[in-house]
Amino acid sequence: MFSAGTVLFIAATYVLLLLAYRLPQYSWFHRPVMGSIIVLDLCFPFYLYATQEWSRRLIDQQEILSFMVWMHLILVITLYMLYFFQLRSVRAMLGGDSQARGEHKTQGLGIIIVRGMVLLTGALLVEPESLASL
Repeated sequence: MFSAGTVLFIAATYVLLLLAYRLPQYSWFHRPVMGSIIVLDLCFPFYLYATQEWSRRLIDQQEILSFMVWMHLILVITLYMLYFFQLRSVRAMLGGDSQARGEHKTQGLGIIIVRGMVLLTGALLVEPESLASL
């Protein structure tokens, strides 16, 4: 389903996410990195759909019934919901709401936790054949 290269790429962006989370005072770094990671995460399923052979693994090998596949999907949906609330708190902060800063930081921590779990479940779904190419 996933290749080892895609997991390594997402792991590298996760390190960037952690760095940007720790450096909010450098808005010239924090804002573009966080925004780019959100856009990347929203577009990544389209990339995977276009480059992977889904029917063989999900239908022929019947992994569509796997708990791990559904857990990964639910975590991705949870991540997208957190992104929505994060962007809402950014709009509130830009509008001058001082209480939104605490919400924003807490949601950022939630994004780090959920995105890490998405990364781990995605790594567990890596096809063994793709590991041999590394």
